[in-house]
Amino acid sequence: MTRPVALILRAPGTNRDHDVALALDLAGADPVIATLAEAAARPELWADTRIVVVAGGFSYADALGAGLLLGHEITTVLGDRIRDVVDLGRPVIGICNGFQALVRSGLLPGGGFANRSALGDNASGRFECRWVRLRPRSQRSVWTRGLDEDIDCPIAHGEGNFTCEASTAAKLAADDRIALTYQPVDDRAPYNPNGSTADIAGVCDETGLILGLMPHPENHVLPRQHPLAGRGEGGNLGLRLFDNGVRYAKEL
Repeated sequence: MTRPVALILRAPGTNRDHDVALALDLAGADPVIATLAEAAARPELWADTRIVVVAGGFSYADALGAGLLLGHEITTVLGDRIRDVVDLGRPVIGICNGFQALVRSGLLPGGGFANRSALGDNASGRFECRWVRLRPRSQRSVWTRGLDEDIDCPIAHGEGNFTCEASTAAKLAADDRIALTYQPVDDRAPYNPNGSTADIAGVCDETGLILGLMPHPENHVLPRQHPLAGRGEGGNLGLRLFDNGVRYAKEL
């Protein structure tokens, strides 16, 4: 397969679907954007799909809680479709609001629809929109496996504080499921933008196929997107995450 189909799921309020489509296209996939209802009505689309993305934004205006209604929709409208994708060995990624929704739906650790999400209010008590540095940590996750350089990309969220007991964070680390952590850039701002336990920026599921992360690697896939690009600076592209996922999907 030369260009695997990547299904990008969106909802009212999603605003990063076209950004993700660009990232996937640059990485060598054929992106298809669909609402959950559209995707549920097209079983042939799932047969062709090799990658699933739950895009970021503010689905349903984050009513009742970030990602809550979208997570509920994943469960009630799609049913087991995402789980079936994983059972076929195909990678899934949820970014920012998509991460929140996957946590809400129980596909990633941190809550489930019936429980309070682990992704709570930022420790600063305000919306955080700035650039961060990420360190790939997990060899279990197919999205970060083999990545040995930090990634620079922006964040834009008010509820990204991955909160868990120290013992839970230790278990995630022992199981190689902490996919990405926040890293210092300079001394001008705290490097952990939301107060997440153990500086966690992203986690994967037991299979390593599902990745959820709060930052937006899809917003740094071209050097000119970095705010310091005009000064000849810019850090490492977030495109490398998508390269990994697409490369894996091509081998299926």
